[in-house]
Amino acid sequence: MKTAYFDCFSGVSGDMVLGALVDAGVELAAIENELRRLPVSDWTISAETVKRGAIRATKVNVAAGEQHHHRSLGAILKMIEGAGLSPRVGERASRIFQRLGEAEAKIHGVPVERVHFHEVGAVDAIVDIVGAAAGFELLGIEKFAASPLNVGAGRVQTAHGTLPVPAPATVELLRGFACYSTGIERELATPTGAAIVSTLAAGTEPFPRMTIERVGWGAGSADPPEQANVLRLVTGEGEGSAALANETIVEIEANVDDMSPQLYGYFAERSLAAGALDVFSIPAQMKKNRPGQLITVLARPETAERLIAILFEETTTLGARVSRAERRTLEREWTSVETQYGTVRVKIARAGGRVVNAAAEYEDCRKIAEERGVPLKRVIEEAMARWRQTGS
Repeated sequence: MKTAYFDCFSGVSGDMVLGALVDAGVELAAIENELRRLPVSDWTISAETVKRGAIRATKVNVAAGEQHHHRSLGAILKMIEGAGLSPRVGERASRIFQRLGEAEAKIHGVPVERVHFHEVGAVDAIVDIVGAAAGFELLGIEKFAASPLNVGAGRVQTAHGTLPVPAPATVELLRGFACYSTGIERELATPTGAAIVSTLAAGTEPFPRMTIERVGWGAGSADPPEQANVLRLVTGEGEGSAALANETIVEIEANVDDMSPQLYGYFAERSLAAGALDVFSIPAQMKKNRPGQLITVLARPETAERLIAILFEETTTLGARVSRAERRTLEREWTSVETQYGTVRVKIARAGGRVVNAAAEYEDCRKIAEERGVPLKRVIEEAMARWRQTGS
């Protein structure tokens, strides 16, 4: 199973995660292609090679023109849900923001739906979180682990005034995670970085047993003299993983015989945006000889309740069946190819390192076909021809 290890010996922040992903070989253009689906504008993203102490690292810079930094959790989740992101990218980004919202709600003593983000509601924080989710998807990462986190010390200026380091939100987010401070008077672990790590990783642990494939060094903004201000991201094949990765999923089913097909289409779109692994329906002959349909939603356990709620909100069913199942999947990764029409992502499936399937990303090809006025099949054919030429 593709594994990513956050080595947080000098803390973690959103830009450090993005920098480490790019340094590990993820194309910044591919991350940006996914980010441009978001309904936010007036921002740019770039990467540069820098030195932090004696270590060469990649610094990702996000420049935003907006001055309005306050967004509610609901507004951000709605933005992500409606952006048409790759399903797992949207699901992971939503979970990170949800965790941030729950931490803020607890600190300020307000319901989570009333939470308004300040710094982490700004465009650069949204880009950091969604961009990180996109980068991990491009690498095909399935499992995450983290080292104990160096959180720093001292004080930090925030929208809420001067606060101790680690900031209250960071402490709340890192409950259950091993943390320490080497006494450096600086905020090393930020709320955005803590949210990414604590949402994706199950906890802290020593360096996991894996076959190392990629190493990325992501630079923070500061360059303190005490130590290199970098995050090391190590990815590889986790020990014991086979050609097929196993995971437990939830199957949510419902039978309906009184629902418009228009409602089903909208329900399927909402479910996929909310993190469903798959949504499908098949014809069914119902009681009283009515034609109906069997609706099935496949989900990870942590998203099941949210998807059941959407099922009840958006369909006419009065009940749902929920069961657990084992899913086996091939190793997956993304790459990008340049065609005469534009950039297209290609999803690659491997079994034990051997390519067994590859497909051009439909949404990329459809967008290009619409913009350039060429047949969709021609864009797909050229993308796959370009990919085969690379010898991947």
